[in-house]
Amino acid sequence: MSKALERRAKLREALIEAAERAIAAKGLGGLKTRELAQEIGVANGGVYNLVEDVDELILRVGSRTLARLDASLSLAEIGGSAAPREMLVRIAVAYCDFAADNLELWRALFEHRMQPGKPVPEWAITEQMELFRHIYKPLAALFPQRSPAQLGVTARSLFSAVHGMVALGLEHKLIAVPIGQLRSEIATLTRAMVDGLTAKKE
Repeated sequence: MSKALERRAKLREALIEAAERAIAAKGLGGLKTRELAQEIGVANGGVYNLVEDVDELILRVGSRTLARLDASLSLAEIGGSAAPREMLVRIAVAYCDFAADNLELWRALFEHRMQPGKPVPEWAITEQMELFRHIYKPLAALFPQRSPAQLGVTARSLFSAVHGMVALGLEHKLIAVPIGQLRSEIATLTRAMVDGLTAKKE
């Protein structure tokens, strides 16, 4: 790699890290390219020599967030009983904990909207969908007769229920729930959903 390319790669990484810190501190609304440029020592327009646009910058930060979430969910998978029901509970609670510990970065995953007419890149979609394997695996053990498509729908439905509870529970302006209580409620909800699905199967 030439020195110019090496310098660009280092600046690009510094830009993404600076954007990550800005979002973590102030949310998406606190992301200002002028401030990022000053922080990493480039001209205002220099940011766009490192990423295509703000959308890509936010997605690259999101990629780092998803990687850390993936690691947290992987630890939850192996952190207790191998029973699928309890594994799903641990995964749901780990998702809640990650959201609480990384609130603004987690929110940015769902609040960001691409510019009108611009699709989400395939690499970003692939990274997002890859996380569903954590839910898919125990569901496949619980419901071996279901097709991959059916399991995919069940996984997304279970995620939507847990995500909705986490999002509302962590919304300080409305009905914030103490994290300990929220974790308990999410565990109860997950067990109830799995039990309901199992009873329906029978």
